[in-house]
Amino acid sequence: MKHVETVVLDSQGLSAWVAQDRKTLALFQVFHDMGADLVISANTIVEVSHGRVNLPRLRWALSRLKIEPVTDQAARTAADLLKGADLHGHKYAIDATVAEAALRQPGPVAMLTSDIDDMRMLCGDRIRLIGI
Repeated sequence: MKHVETVVLDSQGLSAWVAQDRKTLALFQVFHDMGADLVISANTIVEVSHGRVNLPRLRWALSRLKIEPVTDQAARTAADLLKGADLHGHKYAIDATVAEAALRQPGPVAMLTSDIDDMRMLCGDRIRLIGI
């Protein structure tokens, strides 16, 4: 795998880590060995939180991540990404904030995502997308 400086997780990436998915844990070991930073958008916390989530494990994972806030400017930029990709609505709103956070990280940047097609529309070829 090529070197990456930053790895951004969407909700599925974070959920897989919290659930201790073997493939995801193996990827995280590779990223750790590279010295890559792990990053999420603050909205991702909301998206992964539900009644069956392992809260102690989620808190542990969050303590090891850089959590990017969704500021007014971040929201405006995410809205511009949606417009540029000709997407709209709540289905894509959190994806757009994740994409926005990824696009402002030090590169090279990779993203663990279950939404390869949507993220490709939002990020173009500026982010390496890794499907999970």
